Amino acid sequence: MSSEEFEKLHEMYRSLYDELKMISDRVTRSQGEEKKKLVRVFDERHGEAQELLQELEQELLSAPPSFRTSMSSKVRLYHRDLGKLQRHMHTSDPGLSLSSRTGDGGYSIYATQNERSTEQQAQRALLIQGSDSLNNATQSIARSHRIAVETEHIGTDIIEELGQQREQLDRTRDRLVHTGENLSRSRKIIRSMSRKVMTNKLLLGIIIVMEVAILGAVVYLKFFRH
Repeated sequence: MSSEEFEKLHEMYRSLYDELKMISDRVTRSQGEEKKKLVRVFDERHGEAQELLQELEQELLSAPPSFRTSMSSKVRLYHRDLGKLQRHMHTSDPGLSLSSRTGDGGYSIYATQNERSTEQQAQRALLIQGSDSLNNATQSIARSHRIAVETEHIGTDIIEELGQQREQLDRTRDRLVHTGENLSRSRKIIRSMSRKVMTNKLLLGIIIVMEVAILGAVVYLKFFRH
């Protein structure tokens, strides 16, 4: 979409709409043939305004979704205002409307076609807005699905990591169990060695006492017996 082209069409429509409002104001102050002429000019300009709105809608089809949504609502309001201005134009003077329908068949058909075209354009704008909303919802669902898939992958990775950590903890627990068993055996060995040391000390003490006794007996027999 060319933003310059869109802005150009938008400015042309605003200028044409202002002209239509001015013609509508002049009609309320005019009479007779002048009023009928102004009504014909109004319908011609009204048709041109509808064509501009159609071109605006065509430009919006290739616009980015965010811009298209806001501008589609604005174009729909333009259709509504244009239809309201046309109804105001043809109901401001019932006599003129009746005479125009009976005295100028071509004009009556043209006005009816304009009204139908206005309704069709309004419906088209609603369809475009609905399509944009559907596209936005589809994109939102796609993003949610992508986030869910990413979350699932992250959850799977976390579960695998927790499994690995559990295996490491199991191995650490097994090593601690083996270490505890080794410590128990070491304590038993140390207690056994302690008992042996005490036994050896006791035997050594007995041997020393016996040697002292023997030595005393030898000294006694050698020096005091004679």
